[in-house]
Amino acid sequence: MQKLPLPLSGSCRCGRVEMRVSKPPIATSACHCRGCQKMSASAYSLTAMIPADGFEVTKGEPVIGGLHGPQSHHFFCDHCMTWMFTRAEGMDWFVNVRPTMLDDTAWFRPFMETFTSTKLPFAETGAERSFEEFPAMEEFEGLLEEYRAWVR
Repeated sequence: MQKLPLPLSGSCRCGRVEMRVSKPPIATSACHCRGCQKMSASAYSLTAMIPADGFEVTKGEPVIGGLHGPQSHHFFCDHCMTWMFTRAEGMDWFVNVRPTMLDDTAWFRPFMETFTSTKLPFAETGAERSFEEFPAMEEFEGLLEEYRAWVR
């Protein structure tokens, strides 16, 4: 995997909302759940889990779209409706950034894939670890350690 060239800048499709990533991800993943398939209009969504203090919106005001519930807040550009990032309720120490919004994507590769129980038959991600659903919370710390070793 290519070394992450920090800081990274990115934007929505129309450029009205811009963001900056200044810290490396704590993990990367692809999600095959039906919600991500519908929101991304694709076989899966991609995520770079960025420490919250390493992420900022530098231009524009994203709005909440997609799932409007207490557990996840999906942020979109209010003009082009690009899904840019997600903040999970109660997990404010990281932000799930859609890495395809970043100007440089050559470094990205998903370490894990989730919800393979709803994976489309043709979808391949090259992920190192696969989970039929989402990994149990007690597995998470070990997965983050595995990711740190994997990216070295």
